[in-house]
Amino acid sequence: MPRLRSADQQRRKLHANRVSYAQFFDTPAGKQVISDLAEFCHMYDTTHVTGDPYGSAQLEGRRQVFLRIIGNSRLTPEQVEAMVEHAIEEEG
Repeated sequence: MPRLRSADQQRRKLHANRVSYAQFFDTPAGKQVISDLAEFCHMYDTTHVTGDPYGSAQLEGRRQVFLRIIGNSRLTPEQVEAMVEHAIEEEG
C-alpha cells in the first residue's frame, strides 16, 4: 500500500500545481492549447455515443482530463485548502 502524504505535502503539491497550471496556460500558446483541447475533449458537446458505451467512456475520459486542467489552472488558495482537507478526511 502506498504511503499516505501528510497534509503539508498535499498542500504544497496542490499549490505548486495551481501555480504551474496557471502560469503555463496564461500565455498565448497556452490559451491556444486550451481552445484545441476544449474541442478535442468535447467540452461543449455530449460525450454520449449512441450504441457505443466504450466510445462514450473514451470521450468522457477526455472530458475529465480537460476539466482537471481547467480546474487546476483556476484554483484559489482557499479551494486548494478545501481539497487538502477533503483528501485527508477521505483517507482517514
